[in-house]
Amino acid sequence: MRLLNFFAIGATAMGLVGCASYHLGPVNDAVAGEKSIEILPFNNQTLQPRLGDAVTQALRERLQTDGTYHLATRTPGDVIITGVITRYNREGLSYLNTDVSTAENYRVGIVAHVTVRERASGKVLLDKNVNGYTLVHVGADLADAERQAAPLLAEDLARNTAELITEGAW
Repeated sequence: MRLLNFFAIGATAMGLVGCASYHLGPVNDAVAGEKSIEILPFNNQTLQPRLGDAVTQALRERLQTDGTYHLATRTPGDVIITGVITRYNREGLSYLNTDVSTAENYRVGIVAHVTVRERASGKVLLDKNVNGYTLVHVGADLADAERQAAPLLAEDLARNTAELITEGAW
């Protein structure tokens, strides 16, 4: 019985030690919600319509959900995010059995150049290309399939961007 209690106490202690490095909130030593962040509309330099709006909205939602920074809606933010979508591409992943030159599934990707700057000092905190990807299954119409996949593509880019912003050592 004593041996059993010893193992139970040891397992509990190991469980607590295993979680010692885990913590809630920002990982960059910032206080959650202390700084405000302003997201300017992303400029879309691709031929794919409405990507800029989708990415801007997805990034706002992602950062608001994260809680590290609060969104500046009525006043200028402490931190400003700007972005330019520079590339949209698709590559075939799988092809029809009956026609090996016709793709059935695509991997669609976008690249955005994201700049994050402190308003007060003008210091650039992040200046980097960020990628986003999703899979598209072509049904009857490729354009319609890509249009339906745009929110997923924007969400992946927003997730990758928000991760860089919130986990950065500012």
